[in-house]
Amino acid sequence: MDEQAPHPVTGQLFASPVPPGRGWPGDPATAATPVARTAAAVRRLAAGAGGIPDLQARVSVCRACPRLVNWREDVARTGRRASFADQPYWGRPGPSFGDPGADVLLVGLAPAANGTNRTGRMFTGDSSGDVLWAALHRTGFAALPTSVGAGDGQALTGIRIVAAVRCAPPANKPTPAERATCSAWLERDLELTAASGLRAIMCLGAIGWDATLGAARALGWEVPRPKPRFGHAAEATLWTPQGRPIRLVGCYHVSPHNTYTGRLTPQMLDAVLLSLRS
Repeated sequence: MDEQAPHPVTGQLFASPVPPGRGWPGDPATAATPVARTAAAVRRLAAGAGGIPDLQARVSVCRACPRLVNWREDVARTGRRASFADQPYWGRPGPSFGDPGADVLLVGLAPAANGTNRTGRMFTGDSSGDVLWAALHRTGFAALPTSVGAGDGQALTGIRIVAAVRCAPPANKPTPAERATCSAWLERDLELTAASGLRAIMCLGAIGWDATLGAARALGWEVPRPKPRFGHAAEATLWTPQGRPIRLVGCYHVSPHNTYTGRLTPQMLDAVLLSLRS
């Protein structure tokens, strides 16, 4: 049996990576959740997901991209950051987090190796997440100003966080093939959320913006031509086949490079988040 370590919030012992259905806070999967091992299986299992919880369970056990599976699990077993060496690592794809009935989606790029890949929660446990959660709290979306780990009491109201790619990639750079494989999960996420009242999507960075536009086109949504250009506070309107408008809003990514250099300030981030309420 793999060596186990105590969860930093609950104290329960877990192996790294964490097997599904063992009691990790917020784990949407069970030992019976079907596992996608190929791109074709991702498409089949995404299309067959009956709702947001079912979709996130299937996302959280995906093994369709060998390079990403190897990387995320190697980090979880032997590549842990020294400051987290005594903690278990999630080591699986990151499911979405937030209000299951949200009418706003926030689309990021991909989990961080020692962030979501450790905590199992989007944008939790790294400096990018620290910036984002503080802003979500200031603007009334988040219950707490920080998110340190699954089970810490954090909750979102009116918004749910997803990612274009659900596994931590080496050097934070998923390949085009990996982005394409993961796109089916995002497409189904948009489809299910649109059916329950989606009205706005906030994209962190150009990759999140492009992934959302690609998913919208794949679903048959009307996308403006020429392709809307990404920029901070850039906006476009997408139309579902049912004739519902979906507002698309861009935001510079909450990366250390952007926040440390002042390219993205707290005021700029708050303004975009507050605009989602209108």
